[in-house]
Amino acid sequence: MEEIELFLEEAKELMDKAVAHTSSELLKIRAGKAMPNLLDGVMVEYYGAKTPLSQVASINTPDARTLAIKPWERNLIGEIERAIINSDLGLAPQNNGEMVILTIPALTEERRQNLVKQAKNECENGKISLRTIRKDTNDSLKKLQKDGVAEDEVKRAEDKVQKLTDTYSSKIDELLVKKEKDIMTV
Repeated sequence: MEEIELFLEEAKELMDKAVAHTSSELLKIRAGKAMPNLLDGVMVEYYGAKTPLSQVASINTPDARTLAIKPWERNLIGEIERAIINSDLGLAPQNNGEMVILTIPALTEERRQNLVKQAKNECENGKISLRTIRKDTNDSLKKLQKDGVAEDEVKRAEDKVQKLTDTYSSKIDELLVKKEKDIMTV
């Protein structure tokens, strides 16, 4: 019985991680608003090491469509520009000698539709992760049954795993609804 509880606890932890990962992936999809976390994946060459942009500069949003990146060291401006250009953000950095300025373009209707599709794909990937976790947990439970655990206990545990899967799946659906609303709001 304790082994079943361990498997259920592990499945819950893995599903938590899958939802958190989906949420972080959705944050990377920009909705036309300037948000500092848009630059989370950008790495800057800093004294020979790839370093996250947020660790070498402050990132502010002076208005809804602008990001201002002020490096701690002025000689990093060129490196920051290069890193942004080489990232897949599709943004053109401008520098005024002290900071790098990114203007986030307004989204067209077509671009919004593509972003919604991208968000749906990320959420589907999250649900695939949940289903994989469910399958792996159920396989482990079936092995326990072969090792002598009562069939009805294993059945109850499988039902709990299905309920967990449904709960976390609906959390991902909620994330998608929020992101879709965020993207489609002009």
